[in-house]
Order: sequence, then C-alpha cells, then structure tokens
Amino acid sequence: MTATSNEFRVMTSGAFTAAHLALMPQLERLTKKTVITASTSVGTGENSLANRLKRGEVVDIVIVADDLLRQFIGEGLLLADSRTPIASSVIGMAVRAGAPKPDISSPDALRRTLLEAKSIGYSASVSGQYLTTELVQRLGIADQVLPKCRHVGGGERVGAVVARGELDIGFQQMSELLPVPGIAHITPLPPELQKTSVFSVGVAASSPDAVLARAVIGFLASSAATAAITHSGLEPIGV
Repeated sequence: MTATSNEFRVMTSGAFTAAHLALMPQLERLTKKTVITASTSVGTGENSLANRLKRGEVVDIVIVADDLLRQFIGEGLLLADSRTPIASSVIGMAVRAGAPKPDISSPDALRRTLLEAKSIGYSASVSGQYLTTELVQRLGIADQVLPKCRHVGGGERVGAVVARGELDIGFQQMSELLPVPGIAHITPLPPELQKTSVFSVGVAASSPDAVLARAVIGFLASSAATAAITHSGLEPIGV
C-alpha cells in the first residue's frame, strides 16, 4: 500500500488507539496532512501489523508494546534512534453489561472467578500472552482454565465479543476495554498479579518524511498529549 504526499500514516496497537484517535486533530494541525490510521491492532496472520511492515507498507510512525517495538527495530523495520516510550498500560477484565460484577479484588477472588467462568476471552497482544502463559500458571489453575479460553483475533476487541454474549469474561488492556459499548465492571487485575506494559513509538523505516515523523513523536511525548493519553486509560511516561 502506498501513501500520498498529503498523508501521514500511523500504525498503532489497540492499547493506544483511543488516545491516538483523540489526538488526530492536533496531529493534523502539526503535520498539515491528513492523518491515516493504517492499523488499530497488532493483529495476526498475513494482515498483522508486523507482516504489513515486512511487506514494505508505507507508514510514518508505529506505536506498540515496547518489547515488540524493539523487535521491529532489530528486524530493521523501525529506526533504532527514534524509539520513545510514551505510555504505560495495565490489564483489566470486563463482563457484559447487566451481568453481576465479578470479584477479582485479590488473587484468591480472581482464581474463583476464572474457575467459575464458562468462557474467557483474550487478545493476541501482551495481555493475552500474560493471561495464557503466566497468570493462570501462577494461580495454579492452567489445566482447568486454558481449555475454556478463546483467542479473539482479526483486530476485534475482546470487549466486543463479551458484549455480544459470546464470552462470560474478557481480558485486555484497560485502554482497549474502556471505549467498548455493551460491557461493564471494567476492573484492573489485583496489584499482586498486575502486569504493567510500556508502549513506545518509533519512526518506520518506510516513512517518506522521517523528520516530520520525529516531530510527531516529540508531540506525543510532550505535555500537550497528556490529557488524551490519561483519559484513554493509559499513564503518560516522561512528562
């Protein structure tokens, strides 16, 4: 996919999507271009953000979990000296609107809730990886819980599937759950079991204007972006 000279293209994982969309008017004033949101999910398969970058899709900046961003740098997909942490995110759980509020206030309460749930949703991002490869193991219930877990892919939000009643509970970054209609009781994991993830931004190797891309990164890391980032359910970094 090519870009035109009057476009500024952004790829972002779901965690930063709400903040990005809120900041788009300011980004368009800064760049004097139309901001194109090329991706709002890391995704999976051929249309994943990673595969689109590897195919040489033109994009200016990429916003993903810091570990993934470092991987992209190592693969030559992003400029190493452009990496800038901009926000941190925690994992939350939600149920369908109208359902009783589950108790996940402590490790024991979370364990009971997971055991009682008939179906559990998770994403392909860091929250899903944590749930399936670390959290349920730490709680000692992997054998009972993993068989009833469902991976939600294709860029769809876990909360949307919960809202349709297809899953009892769902886990994702708080900033990805908060904007979804039809879900309720969006609650962070208990502190003892919480995983905080850093999300960073970098200039894509395919950017037609790396200087402008760096200016946008400077804006995203400044106090001018703080309100939108905080409102989305993320914690700004370095402001």
